[in-house]
Amino acid sequence: MATKKSSTKTTKSSSSSSSSRKSSGLWGLNKISFWTIVIVTILYAVSLILSAIDANKLMTAVRILQGIATAIMIVIVSILAWRYVRPKPFVWKVLYVICLLIVIAGIIVPLCLG
Repeated sequence: MATKKSSTKTTKSSSSSSSSRKSSGLWGLNKISFWTIVIVTILYAVSLILSAIDANKLMTAVRILQGIATAIMIVIVSILAWRYVRPKPFVWKVLYVICLLIVIAGIIVPLCLG
C-alpha cells in the first residue's frame, strides 16, 4: 500500500510541475502582449514629446517612430491571426493574405504620398 501512495504523489507532483512550466514559459502570449504595449507606449510617448517641440526635422523622427510602433503591432497581430487561420480552409487563408496586403498598403501609401 505504501508504494501506491508514493506513486500517486509522484504523478501529482509531476503533473503540477508540468502545468506550472507551461504557464511560466519564456515567451507566453500574455508576456509578449504586455511588453509589446510597453514598447509601443514608449515609442508613441517619445514621438508625442518630439511633436510638441514642433521642429521640422523632428517631425520626420516622429513619423518614423510611429511607423515602427505600428509595424510592431501589426506583426504581433498578424502572427496571432495566422495561428487562428492556419487550420481553417483555404478561403480563410486567402482572406488573411488580402487583409494583410490592404493593411500594409494602407500604411505604406500614405507615407509615400505625404
